[in-house]
Amino acid sequence: MTADQGARAAAGERFDNPELIASLRASKVPATVFMTGRWAEEYPVQARAIGRDPLFEVANHSYSHYAFTDDCYGLPTVEPESMRADVERAYAAFRRAGVPDAMPYFRFPGGCYDGQALRAVRGSGVTAVQWDVVSGDAFATDADAVARQVLEGVRPGSVVVMHCTLSAAPVTERAVRVIVPELRRRGYRFVKVSELIGAVEGRR
Repeated sequence: MTADQGARAAAGERFDNPELIASLRASKVPATVFMTGRWAEEYPVQARAIGRDPLFEVANHSYSHYAFTDDCYGLPTVEPESMRADVERAYAAFRRAGVPDAMPYFRFPGGCYDGQALRAVRGSGVTAVQWDVVSGDAFATDADAVARQVLEGVRPGSVVVMHCTLSAAPVTERAVRVIVPELRRRGYRFVKVSELIGAVEGRR
């Protein structure tokens, strides 16, 4: 949810997806939820519930979901001098919503970054986290196609990016119900980003 979409939410557009969160809980799938501060303001009860559920961890996806580089999927851009403040404003929004102990991980809106953006957010004490498997769920209408894309792309250690916004990713929950049992059948287990990073660091 970007900072300028409040009017759309007020008009009834759903930027949350409670069914997806419920499905993850029912399947006991841990996940790292990269949340925007604006989303936490719009859905504080859900933000608090996700943040206090040991199955999940909340990390930072900026306050505004504006891009940290130019030419990033048509997103508005954050000025370089405001980038660190945008990250810190998100953590403040999490605290106001009652999210305890949000993780020091940051996902750039749109995945777009450059050296200037990395330098800007480094002062906030966050680690930037990208992904290697694009689910293709954003604006998708075919859950099976999303599931196939994930299942074909996953490797040991993969980070899969999916969206928890009903209006922009309406088939994600259905895709997850296909992906989860199939990956488990293949011997995979699901972990939060913190566990994945911990496992990598433990091998050094």
